[in-house]
Amino acid sequence: MSGLRVALGDLHLEARWVGPPPEAAPTVVFLHEGLGSVSLWRDFPDRLAAATGCGALVYSRAGYGASDPATSAWPVEFMHHEALVTLPRVLEHFAIHDVTLFGHSDGASIALIYAGARRGPVRGLILEAPHVFVEPICVTEIRRIASEPLASDLRRRLAKHHGPNTETLLRAWTEVWLREEFLHWRIDELLPSIECPTLVIQGRQDAYGTERQVNAVTSAVAGPVETLFLDACGHAPHADRAAEVLKAATQFIRGKLLRPQ
Repeated sequence: MSGLRVALGDLHLEARWVGPPPEAAPTVVFLHEGLGSVSLWRDFPDRLAAATGCGALVYSRAGYGASDPATSAWPVEFMHHEALVTLPRVLEHFAIHDVTLFGHSDGASIALIYAGARRGPVRGLILEAPHVFVEPICVTEIRRIASEPLASDLRRRLAKHHGPNTETLLRAWTEVWLREEFLHWRIDELLPSIECPTLVIQGRQDAYGTERQVNAVTSAVAGPVETLFLDACGHAPHADRAAEVLKAATQFIRGKLLRPQ
C-alpha cells in the first residue's frame, strides 16, 4: 500500500497504489462516486488486487479528498472532461496500458464515457450504480442533500475524507446536478462503441438510481455484459455488500479478463 501525489502539470491529485506495477500485471483503476475519494474506497481495492493479482490505482479527482481544489465552476459536461482529459493524463502518468476501470456512480459514468469515446484500450468495465441519464429519484435525493444544514452529520462525515475541500465540493456537485440543463444530460449514444466485457452492479435500495440505468447499459453496449442486482443494498454496493461484490468482481476479472484468449 502506498500513498502518492500525482503531478499533472500544475494539478496535484491524491492517489494510492496497491499491488504489482503496470509493467508486471494488468491494472484496475478505481473511479469514485460524486462525493467519494481515495479513503472512501477503504480496503476494497486492496482486497480485489490480492484476489486477482492485478495492480490497483485509486485517485481522488480535483476538488476531492486531499487533491488540489477544483479551480472553477463545474460545467454540465464535468464527467466528460474527467473521462476525456484528466483520466488519460493519469493513465499516461503511471504508464498504464492494460486497464480495467472500476467505476462507482459518477465514476461509473466516467468509465463509460472513456470506453465509449475510445480514448484508449480497455480490458473491461466494472460499474456500480452507473448514471446513463438523469432520473427523478436522483435529483430528489441530491436536492435533499443540498438542503442539509451546515452542522449536519453528512457534512461531518464528508469532512473526514475531504477536509478543506468539503464545503466547496458539496456546493459544486449539488449545484451542477440540480441545474436545469443537467436534466437533459445523457451518455447512451456512446454505449454502442463499448466492446469490452462489462459487469454492472446495482443495489435494489439505491436512492440515486434504478434498474433502468442497468438496462440502458445492457441493451446498448456491443460487448458481453453481466449484471448483479443486490437486495438490502443502497448506492455503494462495495460497502453495503462487500463480500458479494468482491466475489463477483474477482470472478469477472479472473474468468472474463485474465483467461487466455
